[in-house]
Amino acid sequence: MNFIFLSPNFPKTYYHFTQCLKNNGVTTLGIGDEPYDHLSQECRDSLVEYYKVSSLENYDEVYRAVAFFAFKYGKIDWMESNNEYWLLRDAQLRTDFNVTTGLQNQNIDGIKFKSKMKEYYAKAGVPTARYHLVDTLENGLAFVKDAGYPVIVKPDNGVGAAATYKLKNEEELRNFYADLPEVQYVMEEFINGMIVSYDGICDSNRDIVFETCHFYTEPVMDVANKGLELCYYSKKQIPDDLRDAGRRTIKAFDSNSRFFHCEFFVLKEDKEGLGKKGDIFGLEVNMRPPGGYTPDMMNYANDIDVYQIWADMVCHDKGFFDPEHRPYAAAYASQRNWKEYAHSKDEIFAKYGQSIVMYEEMPAVLANVMGDHAYMARFTTDEEVQEFLNFVIEKKEG
Repeated sequence: MNFIFLSPNFPKTYYHFTQCLKNNGVTTLGIGDEPYDHLSQECRDSLVEYYKVSSLENYDEVYRAVAFFAFKYGKIDWMESNNEYWLLRDAQLRTDFNVTTGLQNQNIDGIKFKSKMKEYYAKAGVPTARYHLVDTLENGLAFVKDAGYPVIVKPDNGVGAAATYKLKNEEELRNFYADLPEVQYVMEEFINGMIVSYDGICDSNRDIVFETCHFYTEPVMDVANKGLELCYYSKKQIPDDLRDAGRRTIKAFDSNSRFFHCEFFVLKEDKEGLGKKGDIFGLEVNMRPPGGYTPDMMNYANDIDVYQIWADMVCHDKGFFDPEHRPYAAAYASQRNWKEYAHSKDEIFAKYGQSIVMYEEMPAVLANVMGDHAYMARFTTDEEVQEFLNFVIEKKEG
């Protein structure tokens, strides 16, 4: 099997994907814009060959790189980046080279454009917030008349919570329209809910190979825009209603043979015309691994290797592990350089050193969302998780 992995060096842990593929006997071929000598040793060792382009944004260069590999190694069987930013690029390359093991141009819209996702959530029987595609101020005012303030505006084709804003009144709405972005935006009614995700890997029939869930104490949009701390955690047991909504969502979307990261709201209060407290609403899907170090968090929580499970799905359409073995709940908590916290790094390690499985000083490109200092730990109870999160982000008094 010939597998081309785009950008195997970023995020830096992604060499695990090609490493596990190579362990399975796959011919692993990398394309990236980083000089070969700058790749980590682990990344270099995981690749049979690497082709450097000046920029992954340059489609002609990437196309020629794929053509070179196809000429040298034969038909390309798989092509993937596992990166939301490159989903459209991946689909275009698969279409041009007739790689049928992943999404091509004709079925990419439903997992890339937030407006299209609504149709698939409806197909899954999962309700979503009301929305409209941003065009004129008059239509925006009409939408708000029905949905009420605040409203959320975000790029229809966007990565994560980038360029996402909450408009709380008509003045903010008019200011938004006065400097309207050039890209297509979506406007949604605001839902007062906790963001939860249903994450995992599915096979070629969209049956679940591995599944887990994560709960976010603050919306990622607020973390990025307000400088809050990113805190989220997994549970040892997936709530039944979330598992049901997640599985129906995976069946409805074009999601075969992929990692998935499906986001939902759980209503914090009753909302007239929408639902009752505790109801689940679809937010958006991301058909790639959840961001940051969440794949590693899955590993620590479940004593597994999701990179190997994914590689086994690619090669065998199944995973080889015990899905009932879920010994821990894992938690991620971050701190900001410019804030003063009640507990230092040394104090955090003194109290939780036996439970901490990772500490990382995040690169600037990720720090806006992931925080400057990231702590990951695992525990046997949800109560211990909450105590850890509160301890890390507690501020100094005064």
